[in-house]
Amino acid sequence: MTALDYPGATAPYSPTPSTANLADILERILDKGIVIAGDIKIDLLDIELLTIRLRLFISSVETAKKAGIDWWETDPALSSRAAQSALARENEELRGRVAELEGRPSGTPKRSRAKEGA
Repeated sequence: MTALDYPGATAPYSPTPSTANLADILERILDKGIVIAGDIKIDLLDIELLTIRLRLFISSVETAKKAGIDWWETDPALSSRAAQSALARENEELRGRVAELEGRPSGTPKRSRAKEGA
């Protein structure tokens, strides 16, 4: 009897086809991450007119953080917390510049005009 006698049977040493559905592939990519890199150059008569460098990193948030990538947490356009801290930092800088222009130390509070006239 051989494996051919039984339609559902396979030979003991034959490789089985590996089937992976889209969900498995996506899970593997997000778990491990994938990097796609490429350069596009446009030259005319040995003069470089345009260079475009593409770097694409596809991963899950956890994998990106492990790789040291967390720009979405510090970009004010993407994070409300980053936007608030950026506004607070800008506010402090502007207060310092105004205090410098008015000729007083940056920590000194501004006097009201009613007290100046008295």
